[in-house]
Amino acid sequence: MPGKTDRSPAPSVTARLRLSLRQLEVFVATARCGSTRAAADQVSRSQSAASAALAELEGVLGRPLFDRVGRRLVLNENGRALLPRAHALLDQAMQIERLFGSGHEAPLRVAASLSIGEYLLPELLARWKLAHPLGPVELMIGNTREVVAAVAAFDVDFGFIEGPQTHPQLVTRPWRNDELVIVAAPRHPLAGRTASLRQLREASWALREPGSGTREAAERWLIERVGPLRVEFEFGSPEAIKRLVAAGAALGCLAREVVARELAQGMLVELRTTLPRATRRLAIVLHRDKHLGPGSEDFLRHCREFVPTLP
Repeated sequence: MPGKTDRSPAPSVTARLRLSLRQLEVFVATARCGSTRAAADQVSRSQSAASAALAELEGVLGRPLFDRVGRRLVLNENGRALLPRAHALLDQAMQIERLFGSGHEAPLRVAASLSIGEYLLPELLARWKLAHPLGPVELMIGNTREVVAAVAAFDVDFGFIEGPQTHPQLVTRPWRNDELVIVAAPRHPLAGRTASLRQLREASWALREPGSGTREAAERWLIERVGPLRVEFEFGSPEAIKRLVAAGAALGCLAREVVARELAQGMLVELRTTLPRATRRLAIVLHRDKHLGPGSEDFLRHCREFVPTLP
């Protein structure tokens, strides 16, 4: 009738909602671990409970989310579409819990390549932590390839890399420049003189491992101008390379920040050459579908504004 108000109750949101955070938590853990057994350990549930939660989720969505490859569960097209959205919902749920919980901030989860993680980020993290005493910091250090993989898998919030790595799911933001230098022991035959291209080509070298941003940048700089190098040592640690070079066994090519202290103390010397300067752009990588919390955004602003000091 005209003028009559419909007082029927509005449909309940919870009555229509069949997804649960528990299901999404198990789904994300399974995507990361590759099995419900390993996922169950990660989310502190029994394997049967984890398998049931995953089955419920696939039942609610009406589609499988994984393909079984041997004993592993591998995300299919449906699972890949759901993963970033599941991460976003779980992150928002955690923010709600912290808002009404103990007041602790979200952990800052960062990945960085070795040169950045060991020589640039510690000072940046220390200064940022003074203004954010409640939030824990989790720093994963690996080579550039490993950092890219961690960001793509949502294992960290963002990463810092040295190489020009690309990934279809990631966005790269320029950060700052650094410079590669050739170093030698003070008693090396080429120290104290200008090394020719032939001498560089015939010398023994110690370089980072394949997959390292420093290795890729060094090869672009050196091999294009010098030619094939005698790479007799490949190490996954800048510290190991510095010690070996300081012992006189080879030449090394590392970022200036990495060898700054050794150059200042006279343990290493920068080799003079006819090569042009080798500068490269360090970058920040983020997942296209990752929602960054206020702590992460604040730390990235801090990194862009602050320049670490050298010895």
